[in-house]
Amino acid sequence: MHQTSLSRNGLVAAFFLVAASASASAQSDAVAAFDQARAFSDVTTMVGLGPRPLGSDALEANRAYIETQLREAGLDPVRDEFVGSTPIGEVAMANIIARVAPRAGAPTDTRLVLASHFDTKLFDGVDFVGANDGASSTAVLLELGRVLAEHRPGLPVDLVFFDGEEAVVAWTDDDSIYGSRHLAARWQREGDLDSIGALILLDMVGDASLQIPRELNSTNWINDVIWDAARELGYEAHFPETVHAIQDDHLPFLQRGVDAVDLIDFTYGAGNRHWHQPSDTLDKLSADSLGIVGRVVLHSLPTLELLLGG
Repeated sequence: MHQTSLSRNGLVAAFFLVAASASASAQSDAVAAFDQARAFSDVTTMVGLGPRPLGSDALEANRAYIETQLREAGLDPVRDEFVGSTPIGEVAMANIIARVAPRAGAPTDTRLVLASHFDTKLFDGVDFVGANDGASSTAVLLELGRVLAEHRPGLPVDLVFFDGEEAVVAWTDDDSIYGSRHLAARWQREGDLDSIGALILLDMVGDASLQIPRELNSTNWINDVIWDAARELGYEAHFPETVHAIQDDHLPFLQRGVDAVDLIDFTYGAGNRHWHQPSDTLDKLSADSLGIVGRVVLHSLPTLELLLGG
């Protein structure tokens, strides 16, 4: 991810207020089912693989772990394979996508997308294990998949694990977010973008001092739903009404007209000193933070579904 600035328009507030009244209890069982200890165990396992930059054996092991966990949850992960042109040459990459079917009788013409990246930044001679960036968000997404497989949502949900979010050399439009750029373009070619009602991207969500500001590139009405859910759950201190702007995997979808948000705590240690540093390790994280983010997302879903016609 990388900082930038841009703003988006929201929906009419009245629709949000009507939808919010239904969100307080509709997903209560799913919210309660989110197991933050299990999510933290996923983080531990992935960090144990060591650095996981694109094209590495460790990243393939991480990919296989994600697929195994999804299958054990009863889901059917599919590899979205492609070749990325990078400053160090062409690199084989693969996103992972798993569809969670909605409950019986639910509409299927609109879907939600929940996403994270699972690679770590490439550093020569540096043991960068990326506990927060991006094992934390990948673990939350895995646990969301387990919960939703047991507590079916009101709309189809695609779980997307992006490869190649990190720049190989330095962040540019061409050297970054390889997986999301590929998938957004592919889904556009195949006519699959119009059915996405909302995309929620997770990134760096495990910091023990969790603070997720509103991301300015993101779609306002989705942020409104999420911040309302955080207040309803008593987590407003972790979702402050401050703002920042980040370039991340949501941008290729926003640029193609998809409503999307990025939930990211880009204040990782004083002065962001742990970002892309060897100090991004397990001891800086908290299972509570994983649980907060996971429960807020789950509590947001009924409102999103109602707004989108689910």
